Amino acid sequence: MIVATWITFCACRSLARVLLFPSSSSLPSFWETLASVVSSTGTMGNSCVCREDSDLEDHHHGSSRAPRGQARRVDHGTGVGADAGEARSSRPRDPVRPPRRGRGPHEPRRKKQNVDGLVLDTLAVIRTLVDNDQEPPYSMITLHEMAETDDGWLEVVQSLIRVIPLDDPLGPAVITLLLDECPLPTKDALQKLSDMLSLSSAVAQQDALNPAKHRNTTAVLGCLAEKLAGPASIGLLSPGTLEYLLESLSSEAHPTVMLFALIALEKFSQTSENKLTVSESCISNRLGVLESWAEHPDYLKRQVGFCSQWSLDNLFLKEGRQFTYEKVNLTNINAMLNSNDVSEYLKISPTGLEARCDASSFESVRCTFCVDSGVWYYEVTVITSGVMQIGWATKDSKFLNHEGYGIGDDEYSCAYDGCRQLIWYNARSKPHSHPCWKEGDAIGFLLDLSKKQMIFYLNGHQLLPEKQVFSSATSGFFAAASFMSYQQCEFNFGAKPFRHPPSVKFSTFNDFASLMPSEKIILPRHRRLALLKQVSIRDNCCTLCCDVMADTELRPCGHGGMCMECALQLETCPLCRQDIQTRVRLIAHVS
Repeated sequence: MIVATWITFCACRSLARVLLFPSSSSLPSFWETLASVVSSTGTMGNSCVCREDSDLEDHHHGSSRAPRGQARRVDHGTGVGADAGEARSSRPRDPVRPPRRGRGPHEPRRKKQNVDGLVLDTLAVIRTLVDNDQEPPYSMITLHEMAETDDGWLEVVQSLIRVIPLDDPLGPAVITLLLDECPLPTKDALQKLSDMLSLSSAVAQQDALNPAKHRNTTAVLGCLAEKLAGPASIGLLSPGTLEYLLESLSSEAHPTVMLFALIALEKFSQTSENKLTVSESCISNRLGVLESWAEHPDYLKRQVGFCSQWSLDNLFLKEGRQFTYEKVNLTNINAMLNSNDVSEYLKISPTGLEARCDASSFESVRCTFCVDSGVWYYEVTVITSGVMQIGWATKDSKFLNHEGYGIGDDEYSCAYDGCRQLIWYNARSKPHSHPCWKEGDAIGFLLDLSKKQMIFYLNGHQLLPEKQVFSSATSGFFAAASFMSYQQCEFNFGAKPFRHPPSVKFSTFNDFASLMPSEKIILPRHRRLALLKQVSIRDNCCTLCCDVMADTELRPCGHGGMCMECALQLETCPLCRQDIQTRVRLIAHVS
């Protein structure tokens, strides 16, 4: 009672002094005293953050708010002057590097914004994300948080279908990126989505003048089919959905709708029951007509033809149809893309010169021919104008497709990116002066090992030489490329005339390389698997390459079962994921 009376007395006296001597700066402020008392009770922390109401739900409607894009911080009991507090108040929040994921345990959910605006903001900023370790944009994080609930997830999906424009080359990739990072939908959410879309063959014929809606719908279905497996994927491919996708392959549909409907059917067919269902729908007859577009001068139709041909060779087999690899003429081709060291997600044409990625990973491929000296040149024709990193890699390069690391993302490779207008080396980028590439452009790649430089060309216009990679590698160079989702290009290693040959004297891979007839064949997946089953593997061979004897142990974990050549390409143990410090060859295993 005495303590309470004394606190009241001191407070009243301080208030009286403030009222009687308002101009005295030497007297302690009552509000600072009160703040110190309150702070010492533990009811407030050392600071509080007031965020813009578009960031957080406002539980105190009468409170003042920080200006747009800023966060105002007030420190209590620290003795910091007003100028310092004002400086903190005026510091803008970095919109590109927000907290990486979710909220803190006591942080309120960000206030729901216009979903369409967030989707378009993500699409706009995605080109600026040029660092592999860069945090996702604020709009993407907000969308992910919204998708934590069924209703929020449905709202995000409907917005993706509604607002992604048809003419943006990154549109489908952004759909995949957003849905791939969102939480997996529940069974109820998938059922609600099916009810909302209410797909059928009649729906596919509606809004023919609005192909963006159908393209986005088929892209969403394909992404969900890739994420889901088993009963969830089977349930999503309802009879109405199947009718919708098949009708989207009709000649009356827009080519981009046909393309993504086919990709969706491919991804649904990753589940064996769905594959049987799709195969029984006579899809092979429709694809038999569309595969004639594989060499079409219209690059959009060419994509449809490429995917149709690949599906007929690998997925939806047609009785009596000759496989493409059995009839393609490879006589004059001596260098091609190496189909033996790529993942199953990269599609390579039977000629070995055209590649496409429709997966959500960042797939890479290299040429079969390696050079150590001289001047070399090759060209690439751009089929899609999205994100690809194309250039030169060495035998020491490491590519992590699911981590987003490809050509130009280590010290042993360098790449040209015409979509984001960047040169990549060692996972760092710098802008170049070429305009964005477009479908049909010819990209030239000159490697001069005598001068230790690389030169990139766009339709014959060259950039300044690049020399960074030669600080780490001077030999063992391959032509190589990495592909974001839904990207495709064609390589010319010299089997046909170049469109824009450089003025300097150069050599081509095709003139100096050689391949056995059997090495040129790119078998369909089912035939390749059948051959692998017939291969006899020794008990003590490397579990990674299945070729050389396993004679190496990883330290400190002690796991083995691999050869030294494979072990040198690993940074973490494939069994326990522990970092590898040393690799020890076990002499006792060597015969």
